[in-house]
Amino acid sequence: MFRNQYDTDVTTWSPAGRLFQVEYAMEAVKQGAAAVGLRSTSHVVLATVNKAASDLSSHQRKVFKIDDHIGVAIAGLTADGRVLSRYLRNECINHSFVYESPLPVSRLVVHLADKAQVPLSRSPFPLLFPFHRPFENPTQFTIHELFATSLGFSKRCIPERKPFSVYFNFRLLLQSISIVCTQRSWKRPYGVGLLVAGLDETGAHLYYNCPSGNYFEYQAFAIGSRSQAAKTFMERRFDAFNSYSRDELIKDALFAIKETLQGEKLTSSICTVAVVGIGEPFHMLDQKIIQEVIDSIEIKEDDAAAADQAPIQDEDKSSEAAPMDI
Repeated sequence: MFRNQYDTDVTTWSPAGRLFQVEYAMEAVKQGAAAVGLRSTSHVVLATVNKAASDLSSHQRKVFKIDDHIGVAIAGLTADGRVLSRYLRNECINHSFVYESPLPVSRLVVHLADKAQVPLSRSPFPLLFPFHRPFENPTQFTIHELFATSLGFSKRCIPERKPFSVYFNFRLLLQSISIVCTQRSWKRPYGVGLLVAGLDETGAHLYYNCPSGNYFEYQAFAIGSRSQAAKTFMERRFDAFNSYSRDELIKDALFAIKETLQGEKLTSSICTVAVVGIGEPFHMLDQKIIQEVIDSIEIKEDDAAAADQAPIQDEDKSSEAAPMDI
């Protein structure tokens, strides 16, 4: 079985039941810069690595504010992330305008997951329903009149053309629309993964939206390049996250980001940290504050290293003072 026979478009299944185009989009997330999210009962923290393509260019934004109570961090194709963040903002604005209340985080995540699919309401026939003039018999009409009136043309604008001899029943038309395939071969999946952090009436939430359309809620999660090192670090502290304060979440988020750098020095210029919590709208921290936290982390690491070396030195001194056993 050759993979290139089944990866030409997103609607072609392999004999093993796989969609290779979707898997390629998920691989694009793994190639992006690392992004980390942690949540407690009151706060959610997002942290990302912002690396410039070269010394002569600036870095791309990886954290976007959606609303006062919601923000996202992305990994993968930044252009796709910008498009999806704009879509999420529009959803929040529409919900606030209609219901005069903030959009719940879980509902926004469902909208984002549905964006990866093609719902029936966006099928090629959405304009068949809003008829602009009544028919004498609404159950029987010519297909020519159907398309012309659905597009808003008046009767005089319809060109004189001999109608079809076959008339369509409206019930059969609905049945044909209901079986429209919900995927399109000429579209590609979004090559970006999103960590959605938010706070609503039910508490703090952290979701991950996958390019496949799946979404999961996490206590802590990491995506992007070398994210497994950050996951391993967070798994060791998983049980204590619920009781963490805001500052402790920020420190652990920077610790996790540092694990993904693999020996590179962590500075405030290559990372972004954002916070949302009770009484604290979503915002990104200043670089000065981030650098202060990084400096405190390095001081603690130096103290811990010195404490580990002290017992070894004491053992060496005691062994030198002890007489030899003959």
